[in-house]
Amino acid sequence: MSPMVGHASISSIAIRAVLALATIFALATVVALSGCGTSTRSSSLAREGASTSASATCPTTVLHVLRAVAMRVYHEGVLSERTAAAAHLIGGSLPLRRAVERNDPGGARAAGLALLATGHMTNLKVVRAGKVLANVGSPTALAPFGGTLLGAGHAPIATFMASVWSEEGFMLETDGITQGSVSLRTGTRGIAGSIGLPAAGLPAEGTLSRGGVDYQYVSFPVTLFPSGSSQVYLLRPIPSLASLCGHTSEETVVNTLSRIASLIYAGEAGRRALVEVARTQHDRALLSAVARRDPAATRAAVRALLNQHIVRLRVSAGGKLLADVGGPFVLAPVDATLRLGGRTIGSFVLSIQDDEGYKRLAGRLAGLDVLMYMGSRLVKNSLGPNPGRVPASGLYTYRGRKFRVVTIHATAFPSGPLSIRVLIPIPYS
Repeated sequence: MSPMVGHASISSIAIRAVLALATIFALATVVALSGCGTSTRSSSLAREGASTSASATCPTTVLHVLRAVAMRVYHEGVLSERTAAAAHLIGGSLPLRRAVERNDPGGARAAGLALLATGHMTNLKVVRAGKVLANVGSPTALAPFGGTLLGAGHAPIATFMASVWSEEGFMLETDGITQGSVSLRTGTRGIAGSIGLPAAGLPAEGTLSRGGVDYQYVSFPVTLFPSGSSQVYLLRPIPSLASLCGHTSEETVVNTLSRIASLIYAGEAGRRALVEVARTQHDRALLSAVARRDPAATRAAVRALLNQHIVRLRVSAGGKLLADVGGPFVLAPVDATLRLGGRTIGSFVLSIQDDEGYKRLAGRLAGLDVLMYMGSRLVKNSLGPNPGRVPASGLYTYRGRKFRVVTIHATAFPSGPLSIRVLIPIPYS
């Protein structure tokens, strides 16, 4: 009989952190709708009950929306599909369970490093009976979540603390989606950041000047790994916010979220996709198969490359399609060549995201619904049944819910148009 693999459960500490974060997020969103200084007209958001302030400015409105989005990014490290996947891997690691049961620090460390190598977590700390058996990962990380390791008999054998957000990873992700600069600060000491903040204590939000540039900034608290707290400061140069300003708060919020929806899509063909392009270009099995023009071997090599962030991969050589493996509805394709011995032997198209993935990201990171069309065919719908005719832009109502619609002109796999209708709820929350 094969040994039973242990399991992990996420602790109630993480759940309480989510509830606290949700409260902060709700407050930040309400403030974001307080008004835009580019117009004295009442917006539809104000008519929905949002308060207005004569001193509120458009940059402040934009930054409050960006803070809400940045907090959603942080939330991905508190309790989300990412943390659930990490907890599942930790609990399912047979080498880790066996090392813990042997009270073996070396084995636990090796098992922890193997878990980190999957890319699903950045840090892991394992404690048994008050003794640290393993503590591996990034020197600085955020959003710790904990759980219990269960042995073969389903009895608790240890506890763990893990993180899916290194500080660098969180800052890169937040920078990319908000087009801002992120700094982390404990008290008056900066932990990390692209912009050095003043040594004196800073208010939670406001303006500051660095290097001759005026910035608007907002902030929110976060938890460090494995303990402690810090403050995230999100800064944008004030001139960069002008293009997002509308005549009303509603228009400013819509402009800001429309830009974020576009950045989420663009990110699928960005830095992470280029990492997978390089991995594909250096895969020896694929290069060998393509050089031989062997379709079966090419398909086998492609399958081995899939499911490690690549969702579809199409390989051609000599004018012939050798393999096309992956999901049916994939977006943001990236083209590249295959070279061996200094000569081009083929080409490929890959994607790291499908329609379901984009739909989930838009919902989790920005609170947006999306509808995706290939021609007139609706291929993805996060809204609900029978949405009817949805305009490319403007107002839209679905079952009593009000939305502003914007359209992203995207690319389907391997080519061709993909229309993404992004639905921004009014009022935004």
